Amino acid sequence: MNIALIAHDKKKQTIINFALAYKHVLEKHQLFATGTTGKLITEETGLAIHRFLSGPLGGDQQIGAMIANNEMDMVIFFRDPLTAQPHEPDVSALIRLCDVHQIPLATNISSAEIFIHGLEHGSLDWRKIMKGKKEY
Repeated sequence: MNIALIAHDKKKQTIINFALAYKHVLEKHQLFATGTTGKLITEETGLAIHRFLSGPLGGDQQIGAMIANNEMDMVIFFRDPLTAQPHEPDVSALIRLCDVHQIPLATNISSAEIFIHGLEHGSLDWRKIMKGKKEY
């Protein structure tokens, strides 16, 4: 599966810790990330990650393009809901694209762990069935 990893600044350490804890699951998949998040995760875990631009510079939109082209299977986006983000319209667009294209989106560690455990046990195979089908 293609999995995007994104984190706002105050959540970067959380996503690094998450990637360390679930490295054994994540390493079996193709990983994508916004620039800084991907760099930090790779440095700490050694995971191979395709890095896009930093989120505010267009990385969120690059991941959004993959979603729109049915090339992304899951998004893990640790958001900071208590801090205003200068690129909030991009964040909102990314979330909307996940909803439109039926892409699982975890915005906190609790939901991300449910998705990871699903991956670990093969419970998210429905994505393979959905590829190529459009509901709208």
